[in-house]
Amino acid sequence: MKNATTTTSKRPRTIAGAAVPSAGSQRTQALARYEAALRLMQEGKFEKASAAFQQLLATSPADLAERIRMYINACTQQASRSASKFLSCEERFDFAISLLNDGNYEDARTHLKAILAENACADYAFYGLAVLASMTGNAQHCLENLTEAIRLNPRNRIQARADSDFQDMADDPRFTELLYPEV
Repeated sequence: MKNATTTTSKRPRTIAGAAVPSAGSQRTQALARYEAALRLMQEGKFEKASAAFQQLLATSPADLAERIRMYINACTQQASRSASKFLSCEERFDFAISLLNDGNYEDARTHLKAILAENACADYAFYGLAVLASMTGNAQHCLENLTEAIRLNPRNRIQARADSDFQDMADDPRFTELLYPEV
């Protein structure tokens, strides 16, 4: 005997057997993607945020569409501002170091590698990549880049001895050997 108060509703199924998502779950998914795109924008990743908003625009609920267009425009404007033109490799290096100090490691890496693409003998770019590798815990890349920086400019050895950015490498015997080869 069935109890009248306990009724179960069944979700419609497609030919493949999967449940058709409800309008509520689609909106929830759209809002989650919208929030993720906003986070990218707040992190200063304007190109990625713009791409996420563009993708969301195609399937977004109508009430979000105008906001999404506004954010796409804002991302485009911010991306064009941040696509700085550098007058020299040294200027780009200064910008990369400021990114590094702010914790934007991937952007800093991109700029340091761009310097090396322009000038393969830029010892300061190798030094910057060594600092970046040290700060991100990649000992092998740190040693490789610092070795190249020292090969190109031996004064980098003296600078690295006093640089607190290499504190995580201090216990590595390969690092000590690189900085104090005469001992």
